[in-house]
Amino acid sequence: MEVVLLEDVKSLGKKGQVVKVNDGYARNFILKKNLGVEATAKNLNDLKLQKANEAKIAAEQLAAAKEMAKFLEDKSVTLSIRAGEGGRAFGSVSGKEIAKAVFEQLKVEIDKKKLVLPEPLKTFGTHEVPVKLHKEVTGTLRVKVTEA
Repeated sequence: MEVVLLEDVKSLGKKGQVVKVNDGYARNFILKKNLGVEATAKNLNDLKLQKANEAKIAAEQLAAAKEMAKFLEDKSVTLSIRAGEGGRAFGSVSGKEIAKAVFEQLKVEIDKKKLVLPEPLKTFGTHEVPVKLHKEVTGTLRVKVTEA
């Protein structure tokens, strides 16, 4: 029996693949656990339509990420932290604080996990912070850290 896999099945195939399996394995495991459906003409056609929709959605997400990167290109966010002795920063600015400031100042919501900060910002001045908006698109946000 041929089945179209709806999910990845270890040692059998990936999602969307058409594989030939024994009838009992298909009935008792693949179909029973909703890991796949029988490879009929209707199911294959539905799968093609679903893939087309997924491709369209992926293209829309990529376009939105590029638009967001262009928007962030010339924007900056200002944060202030206390200064210690000798004008040194007392504390640091984390990704969570930057994401909150972006929402408050630019009215744009960015997930703190998308900010690529190897370590918190501990110096005053302007810093370029990469923002991973999509697997193919990385924008840059300027963060100005000032004395409070």
